[in-house]
Amino acid sequence: QVQLEESGGGLVQTGASLRLSCAASGRIVSTRAMGWFRQAPGEEREFVVAINWTGRTTSYADSVKGRFTISRSKAENTVYLQMNNLKPEDTAIYYCAEAETVGTMRASGDVDYWGRGTLVTVSS
Repeated sequence: QVQLEESGGGLVQTGASLRLSCAASGRIVSTRAMGWFRQAPGEEREFVVAINWTGRTTSYADSVKGRFTISRSKAENTVYLQMNNLKPEDTAIYYCAEAETVGTMRASGDVDYWGRGTLVTVSS
């Protein structure tokens, strides 16, 4: 089992920045991909971004390209999501996820482990 714990959510104004963290613990397989999904009120959960185990391959949803940046620290078993120029439509619960590859995570949402989520609220 792998446990994922998110942190860093909060209430900010439009245009502000936030940095989310996701710490992994348990039976970690360091070669797996990690990423973020989000779920806005009344909406389905959607893919946001993923990163492979080396950190060299990333995939972003079009809605966050140029504003969000994902990175990971293998030494700390932690993934980070730097979110800049936040918009009200970014308001959602953000979930950390782990899957076999970036491709499987993005294409099918085939996630093996989920965090409990952290709330990001962007006021206009």
